[in-house]
Amino acid sequence: MQKNSHTITRRTTALAMALAATGLLTNSARAADDPNKYPQRQVRIIVGFSAGGTTDVVARIMAKELTAALGQTFVVDNRPGAGSNIATETVAHAAPDGYTLLFVAVTSAINQTLYTNVKFDLNRDFTPVALGAKVPNVLVVNPGVPAKTVQELIDYVKANEGKVSYASSGSGTSIHMAGELFKMRTGLNTQHIPYKGSAPAMVDLIGGRVQYMFDNMPSAWPHVMDGKLRALAVTTATRSPTAPDLPTMEESGIKPFDVTSWFGMLAPAGTPPEIVNKINAVMNKAFDKPEVQQAYAKLGAVAEKTTPQQFGAFIKSEVANWAPVVKTSGATVD
Repeated sequence: MQKNSHTITRRTTALAMALAATGLLTNSARAADDPNKYPQRQVRIIVGFSAGGTTDVVARIMAKELTAALGQTFVVDNRPGAGSNIATETVAHAAPDGYTLLFVAVTSAINQTLYTNVKFDLNRDFTPVALGAKVPNVLVVNPGVPAKTVQELIDYVKANEGKVSYASSGSGTSIHMAGELFKMRTGLNTQHIPYKGSAPAMVDLIGGRVQYMFDNMPSAWPHVMDGKLRALAVTTATRSPTAPDLPTMEESGIKPFDVTSWFGMLAPAGTPPEIVNKINAVMNKAFDKPEVQQAYAKLGAVAEKTTPQQFGAFIKSEVANWAPVVKTSGATVD
């Protein structure tokens, strides 16, 4: 009987240890995930693009601010691939404890319609936290194109129907979709030439092998300042502080036309509101800091304070707004 008692004790101890190892037992595991004590360990911010891009840069600015304010390390984890879908799917299935976050870009809103087998839903599988930044796109042309306004570009394309092409950083990107929206609003017949990123597209645009392009302000503006490209308009509803004299597309007669590259923080669905609100407060407060404002100015980025609810409504509208543009363009990815 004593032997059986010892056997039962050993088995009970082994079971307890196994449960503890999987995080299903122990008060310490539960305490570590106490939302009121968040964060108590390192937090991963997953980014669906390679290091050095605008999404990555803004994410690292926010990670630095969160680390300083909350006393634990917020580390950026780059997981590029499948148009950022790999990263997005990873976080969609992560534990809703605030220790795995996603720094999302407008690409994910487009991907909801672009990909035929997308395995996440931005509105269902995530808890919105805060908008991180907005970056305007700018319509630029090769200096050899005799157009100094958007209307003059439209006239030029119509006069050279079938001979004009525009570049993008890849099929399905916000850059591509801005070009498709331009065609929808004007009825222009131009050929889309996709590239593997903005850099090679810029090379061919500057070289005159394509005639125009919508691109993020940070990558296009240095070429405009060097005289290698001519800027015609920004795509946002209001003018950019980087180029206050440059009209918007809507001021140029293309209505409605409000396209921006945006970035923000998401958490898995079900993340406690105490955690969400804490991160939101730190991000919104960071936008008032001079060093953050200076870093954003270098990117041509604009900060916009939002509540989690406001950011969620914004994402929902972006998914809905891009769906018809994607469908009209005919672009799909399996």
